[in-house]
Amino acid sequence: MMHRHEFNAMGCKMLAISDSKQKPPDLEMVPQWFEEWERSLSRFRIDSELSQFNLHAGLPIKVSQTLWDVFMASVEAERVTGGLINPLILNALINAGYDQGFDLLQQDSASSFPEFEAVVPSLKAVKTDPSTHTICIPEGAQLDFGGVAKGWAAHQVMERLKVDGPSLVNAGGDIAISGLNSNREAWPIGIEDPFQPDKDFEILFIEEGGIATSGRDYRHWTRDGRNFHHIIDPNTGQPAETDILTATVIAPTVMQAEAIAKAVFISGSRVGLSWLDSDETLAGLFVLENGDRIDSKNLSRFI
Repeated sequence: MMHRHEFNAMGCKMLAISDSKQKPPDLEMVPQWFEEWERSLSRFRIDSELSQFNLHAGLPIKVSQTLWDVFMASVEAERVTGGLINPLILNALINAGYDQGFDLLQQDSASSFPEFEAVVPSLKAVKTDPSTHTICIPEGAQLDFGGVAKGWAAHQVMERLKVDGPSLVNAGGDIAISGLNSNREAWPIGIEDPFQPDKDFEILFIEEGGIATSGRDYRHWTRDGRNFHHIIDPNTGQPAETDILTATVIAPTVMQAEAIAKAVFISGSRVGLSWLDSDETLAGLFVLENGDRIDSKNLSRFI
């Protein structure tokens, strides 16, 4: 029997499903887990652990297990994507105008640009001590976990819920799936049409792993007459210039799917498609600005 719990967290709609005979007690705990993670990881809360950490750039700071784990997830994402996912992008995001929660940002399109250097430092400049969970980022740099936190959180919840039965967790479009549902069937996942957000243009059937969509159809804004979005290309320190409007990726884990979806979005359709087609564990589809759709060669397995 499908037991659902819907709520808002991390600025997104969240959904946790447990396909178990009885409603698992942990299902009611999911919003509390997200609240605990937000208290540690949110850059929009001035009293969060991350915000306080960023105030001490240049100094070695001992961090919590949560912040350490998410930082290490971002290090892995940086490795998997060849540097296209980099948690040291916060100054670049602020420089682009993404300096507050998106709901507030939509109401304030005329703010002047802050004085931040857009260059994104290399993760090689970060010093860590695994034995003490100590992290030291370069002076003047700031961390942001927007590229990994929701996928990490979705995976954590899925792992906890699957003890009671098959589970699916959707954290704002980053979806973790534990395995076949109780009927031994794949889970149907609707892919939203970026031109008609109330409709799906495709249904994909996922047995296990992760699926994520990244794009500039929702989180975009205008400042000083220029258009911006929230996915930064670390090579330029600016919002990525790409022909892709949205990129959906299926991968063995939701963390991989989230990271690679952003990376192929940054890379553009030609490079992104080659990337997906070269790895049998990946599949995906792109919607371009002109409305064209591009499927990877492996996507047919999920339709």
